Amino acid sequence: MRLDKWLKVSRLIKRRTVANEACDNERISANGRVVKASYDVKVGDKLEIRFGTRTVAVEVLSVTEMKGKENAVFMYKELQGSADELPQ
Repeated sequence: MRLDKWLKVSRLIKRRTVANEACDNERISANGRVVKASYDVKVGDKLEIRFGTRTVAVEVLSVTEMKGKENAVFMYKELQGSADELPQ
């Protein structure tokens, strides 16, 4: 599944267009490297998403197209220290 679609389905980002913009602005990295919206997300990938001064780090647990917000939390797990602020 494409990264922009996965971010929307997992509800980490509300809209796919916003996910595309985050990728275009190099705010998302997978396994330590900046990736584009077309990146193919795989189970086990470690994603880092920068929201302003905050970075959220998650590990991908599922890549299925589950619907509903109650299922979205099963698509990833948040990694330790993901709420830390970026160094200035």
